[in-house]
Amino acid sequence: MQPPRSADVTLQVNGENHSLRLTSTASLLHVLRNDLGLNSPKFGCGLGQCGACTVLIDGTPARACVIPAQEVQNRDITTSEGLGQASAPHPVQQAFIDEQAAQCGYCLNGMVMMTVALLARHPNPTDSQIRQALSGNLCRCGTHVEIIAAVKRAAQLMSAAHA
Repeated sequence: MQPPRSADVTLQVNGENHSLRLTSTASLLHVLRNDLGLNSPKFGCGLGQCGACTVLIDGTPARACVIPAQEVQNRDITTSEGLGQASAPHPVQQAFIDEQAAQCGYCLNGMVMMTVALLARHPNPTDSQIRQALSGNLCRCGTHVEIIAAVKRAAQLMSAAHA
C-alpha cells in the first residue's frame, strides 16, 4: 500500500487564502481545525451525518468531515469564525445567543451554518421550512424549541437590518 501523496493546495477560508501542503486524504475538517486553528466546525460522527462539522462552500452547507480538502480549492469556504466576531456577531449568531439556543454547544456550529444558508434562500421561513432545513443536524441536549426560536429571531434581525 502506497502512502498518500502530498500536494500544494490553496484554500480560501473566511475570505483569506491559505497555502498548505496536504496529503490527498486530508479532510477539510482536519485542515480547518488542525492547520488553520478554526475550531467552530466540530468532529462529530466522521460520516457527514450529524452536522457538527458543517461549513458553507460557495454559500451551500457542506459536511467538512467527508470532503477531501484538495477538492475545494478555488471555492469560497466559510466557517462560523467567518460570520462575525465576539464583539460584532452575525445576526444568526446573535439570535442564538439571545435565545440561549445551546446547552452543550456541540451542535451549535452546524445549526448556525444551516440557519445562515436557510435564511439566504428563505428570509422569512415557516416552521416547517426551519425544521426541514435543520433536520440533518443532531442535537442531543434537546434545545430544539430554543433553536427554532433563534432561527425566527435571526430572520427578524436580518429583515430589520435590510429595511
